[in-house]
Amino acid sequence: MQHNFRDISQIKALSNERQSDIEIVASVFPFKVNNYVIDQLINWNNVPNDPIFTLTFPQKKMLSADNFRKMSTALQSGDKDTIQLVANKIRMSLNPHPAGQEYNIPQLKDGTKLYGMQHKYDETVLFFPSQGQTCHSYCTFCFRWPQFIGIKELQFATQETDLLIQYLSEHNEVTDVLFTGGDPMIMKTKILSRYIDSLINAKIKNLKTIRIGTKALSYWPYRFLTDNDADELLDLFKRVGESGIHLAFMAHFNHPVELSTQAVAAAIHRIRKTGAQIRTQSPVLANINDDPKIWADMWQRQVSLGCVPYYMFVTRDTGAQDFFGIPLIRAHQIFKDAYQKVSGLARTVRGPIMSANPGKIHVIGTMDFGKKKAILLQFIQGRNPVWVQRPFLARFDEKAIWIDDLKPLSGKKFFFENELEEILESKQSTAAKTEKKIRKRKTPILSSINNVKTRLFEDRIGLYHWKIGGRNFS
Repeated sequence: MQHNFRDISQIKALSNERQSDIEIVASVFPFKVNNYVIDQLINWNNVPNDPIFTLTFPQKKMLSADNFRKMSTALQSGDKDTIQLVANKIRMSLNPHPAGQEYNIPQLKDGTKLYGMQHKYDETVLFFPSQGQTCHSYCTFCFRWPQFIGIKELQFATQETDLLIQYLSEHNEVTDVLFTGGDPMIMKTKILSRYIDSLINAKIKNLKTIRIGTKALSYWPYRFLTDNDADELLDLFKRVGESGIHLAFMAHFNHPVELSTQAVAAAIHRIRKTGAQIRTQSPVLANINDDPKIWADMWQRQVSLGCVPYYMFVTRDTGAQDFFGIPLIRAHQIFKDAYQKVSGLARTVRGPIMSANPGKIHVIGTMDFGKKKAILLQFIQGRNPVWVQRPFLARFDEKAIWIDDLKPLSGKKFFFENELEEILESKQSTAAKTEKKIRKRKTPILSSINNVKTRLFEDRIGLYHWKIGGRNFS
């Protein structure tokens, strides 16, 4: 339940109906926005059609008509328990853990599960620092929206750096650690440095790259300019490079407007001076950036600022996908048209990409296959690495927006489906056996695991505040 967004002066100019719509949808999805976004990125003369407004303020059509009505009725009741019950029921119907994230939880050789990490592809481990599980502002399309709504069972986070180091030492195939969330750049430098310096000092031979997934350049570039520990943060970035580990800054930009301010240009310049490389990514989003001109402009600006365009994603099958998702065929057309408008330096980008349960699936295009028309796809990452770069064909479908909507051109299943079922069943079986062994030990280990799993986001339900100093509305 959001209480104070109406205090924003620009919001007061909106109709009562639109303000009510925001409140209703914000009772289901997380909502938080700061003054930089409000004052420098949103064109209030273009609201409600402004793309950054749509990107940060909940929209009525993010909920189905039925769910919107249910949430509206619950709010009118004024009963907090009813509001929470209805909101959580809606949330659980929106596929809160897309792409089989529950199967990605790794474990040490002794069976200890690491609930604050994910390991889906051999080379890369995702690490969720518990202090980084919020953002400067929330994106309305975010596929990790369950991280921010206060339901502990849906959240990933950990403070256990020692366990991360142990896991990396046990898995020589891992070369990259991705700090993610939330947004790791929400943390103070002294906290972030504890994690990163620990990795540096551990001198793990197989660790080649530390990645940081962040939207801070878009939503709060002052993190790298004028925050009171900005210089210390940049010194930390330098230490990573000087240690022989590459620092990859995975920046999320969803619209050219986010690249238009002097602050973001200055922040990018300072980060690049540390030796870190900035790669950029975004999903293609209806009502925000579903136009090839927007993408071409965005990639060109990124290259001009020294960034490397990396991925165009497809909106994931979670949350408000019905509002933000577009058909795969159209997504590919947008990518192709934009790709044709930029120079080779921007053609480092790949897309459109679905981060699906079996892996990252690249929509290559369409083709005629005899008398049939087909969609050509291939894996660029897979739960089984052998699938990577293996093309496969789906029946042409103009309405399909996700891999689950597609059918094989021939046969009943795609080539990977039987093996995927075996992989997931094996993971379930292994997890069950490990849990059984741990219970038999009758030691504090199980208690420790449960503590790691549940010791998260104790203050997240209280995120709905306006921070003193006026930076954050939520």
